[in-house]
Amino acid sequence: MQFAEREFLPVILGADITAYSLARSFHEEYGVKSLVLSMARGGYIANSDIIENRVFPGLENKDVLIEHLLEVGKEFEGKKKLIVLGCGDWYVRALIESKAVLEPYYIVPYINEDLLNEIVLKDKFYEIFEELGLDYPKTYVYECGKENDLQFDFDYPVIAKPANSAKYHYAKFPGKRKVFSFDDEASLREMLGNLEQSSYDYKFLIQDKIPGDDTYMRVLTCYCDRNSKVRFAALGRTLLEDHTPTAIGNPVAIINEVNPDIVAAATKFLEHIGYVGFANFDIKYDRRDGKYKFFEINVRLGRSNFYVTGSGFNAVKWIVDDYIYNDLPEYTVADNICLYTVVPKGVIMKYVSDPELKAQAKALYKAKKVSSPLFYKADKNLKHRFYATAAFFNQYRKFKKYF
Repeated sequence: MQFAEREFLPVILGADITAYSLARSFHEEYGVKSLVLSMARGGYIANSDIIENRVFPGLENKDVLIEHLLEVGKEFEGKKKLIVLGCGDWYVRALIESKAVLEPYYIVPYINEDLLNEIVLKDKFYEIFEELGLDYPKTYVYECGKENDLQFDFDYPVIAKPANSAKYHYAKFPGKRKVFSFDDEASLREMLGNLEQSSYDYKFLIQDKIPGDDTYMRVLTCYCDRNSKVRFAALGRTLLEDHTPTAIGNPVAIINEVNPDIVAAATKFLEHIGYVGFANFDIKYDRRDGKYKFFEINVRLGRSNFYVTGSGFNAVKWIVDDYIYNDLPEYTVADNICLYTVVPKGVIMKYVSDPELKAQAKALYKAKKVSSPLFYKADKNLKHRFYATAAFFNQYRKFKKYF
């Protein structure tokens, strides 16, 4: 395979489908082979012709990660401009906290640490939304270690989740979950009692549970330039989410759509806080009042980022145009309708409940407006193709077991 020589080199941290999607986007647009650093040879990135994978055990340790990044930085110093991207929240936080030591060697296209610490706390995120008059689920803030009356102006069922995901990661207690759903106060109090016995000492959010299945969810990806102006937005409607316990909530099938009101709300928030780089929002339509409620922000491109590239708007181009070529295009809203999927057509037809969305998906298949990140014609490695095919059709088993 021939590769183009460019003045830059993508350095991607991770081993999941996010890493492969980013590497594919870079190759599609610029013909470059990405350097992917991982803790193990994950199936998504192993044996790929478009990736050079270097395995470094212990990358979950920040000091080890930065040590290897500096080694790579010195290797390419004076030869390539390195663009480093993290495929998980932990990687991104490590990059942001280490900007001062990395920036002599790398472009680190993320927000600063102070802003990160403010908006990843979900209670602070909602406070800003309240200040700006934007929509989010009704929320009661439970404060660990204090008296809480658990009186709120919405009914059961409710959702309960940590306001500080980083602290919650280390907490251990019976029945721990990423997100809880409760139908009554007794079961909620039981969980909170167990939580109080753990190391978690920040706030826990009790929220109105917005009705509706996976198809009520939306995913929004925005790019803010170095002057904190929103320059790009791509909205998608979720058809199906992953239902396996370790990946629950990740979209596995998305159809692009356009909604100026949702984009305007996100733009108001991002420009108000002085955001830089890619932002990814989880949003849900509330049929009770006809409003779209924002759940949270991810300060990176999401796992399903290829729904952007696959619809004709290559996601990584915004980073390269901004930081390498200093030539961003005019403000753009992605308006090509395409079906993004990492599951077979049969899974979509069986498990999507909305008949109109099923019909739309069928029409997109017929029109050949379908993108799947793992199946890339330019990546001819047979071992990669075998893994991609096996992972794709394994979704039948996963949905039968967990949906």
